[in-house]
Amino acid sequence: MKKKQNLVVFIIFLVLIGLIISNGKKNNKEEKLNTLQGNIVNIKENTFTIQDKENGIYTINVEDTDANLGDSIILYYTGLLNKEIELQNIHVEKIEVENDLLPIEWLEDGLFHDYYEKAYHTLNNLTIDEKIGQLLLVRYKEEEESLQELKNYPYSGFVFYENAFKNKTKENVQKMINDLQEESKIPLLTSVDEEGGKIIRISSNPNLVEEPFKSSKELYSLGGFTKIKEDTQKKSATLYELGLNLNLAPVVDVTTNEEDYMYERAFGKDTDLTSKYAEAVIEESKKGNVSYTLKHFPGYGNNVDTHTGKSIDNRSYESILNNDLPPFEAGIKKGAEAILVSHNIVKSIDEENPASLSASIHNILRNRLEFSGIIITDDLDMQATSSIENRIVKALLAGNDLIITTDAIASFSEIKNALHEGSLSEDFINRIALRIIAWKYYKGLMIENEK
Repeated sequence: MKKKQNLVVFIIFLVLIGLIISNGKKNNKEEKLNTLQGNIVNIKENTFTIQDKENGIYTINVEDTDANLGDSIILYYTGLLNKEIELQNIHVEKIEVENDLLPIEWLEDGLFHDYYEKAYHTLNNLTIDEKIGQLLLVRYKEEEESLQELKNYPYSGFVFYENAFKNKTKENVQKMINDLQEESKIPLLTSVDEEGGKIIRISSNPNLVEEPFKSSKELYSLGGFTKIKEDTQKKSATLYELGLNLNLAPVVDVTTNEEDYMYERAFGKDTDLTSKYAEAVIEESKKGNVSYTLKHFPGYGNNVDTHTGKSIDNRSYESILNNDLPPFEAGIKKGAEAILVSHNIVKSIDEENPASLSASIHNILRNRLEFSGIIITDDLDMQATSSIENRIVKALLAGNDLIITTDAIASFSEIKNALHEGSLSEDFINRIALRIIAWKYYKGLMIENEK
């Protein structure tokens, strides 16, 4: 009898051990599931695109889901995400739609973090048109035309080219910009390409600056980085006096070949010196009231002019990683607030899309370089991108915050139509507009609005 009891106990013991091992295997299997948390920003056929809280953009195959555009979700999957490709090669196990969302002002922890709460309050008092307008930095036209357009289309700001300053006095320019600011509910970004050397929008007019600003090469040859810093101080003071608050410079592309298209505008030195140049300009710019913009990400290299047509970058990823990204990284570490992305098709990263429309390019900027500021496109009406269908929406979905455009009304309409058709969500627009408004608080532009 005792032997039978012992046998029963032994069998029960084996069964329990089996259950424990089985449960352990299940738990191990469950532990292998990865998660991705973010918002659905685009739905198309059997795929949707997620933007996570670090601004990574991922397109994923999904056969069946109750999730909708704009939903905040947790995705459970097996496999590995790859920031370098557009369509992810993962297997989705399940999708959970979050019900208890964190307040939107806490979704990011970056350069403008301290101003998100104020920006969120401002955002909640804007119409959908005003939110859309915050995403557009448009080319300035004639004064009356731009003022009238601003009444109907509440743009985020203007880019002023040489014609806007031609033959004007300082008082003329100040009035031109003040008139625009008075018309705008949200203070405007007022920007210019004042690189020095070949590209001089303001200092080509002797009424505004005694002599044109010199190129970075000439400045360095005259006095090294001391001269570079002095020039940045003077440039910032000049722009600020005129009412300009954003310089679309410096050019931190690495090029040492005089035959390259970008050489004349670039610093013209190797990666290490160009990185020090980026540091010097950004560090000095932070002492003034004008923001500076590193360009043209991910590095222009030896590519042809994208103003006049398509440009294909055939360099290896390793070459770009080692030679072209360091100056941007150096500027970011010094507090760069904005980076402008080129229209070059960088084949080693994205064979199909210009950099300005490539999620893979933007993922490198956001995640590898940990940039939390404003990503700006080069003008999407340049020849390299002007014929691409839905380029404005594609640029936003790729990860840009601010779209430079010449055809501003068409760009505004494209975004609004995408909202009506459901290819963009209002939540997605809100998150971008929030970052831009937080930047304007960070820059001190919103102080008058709080009085």
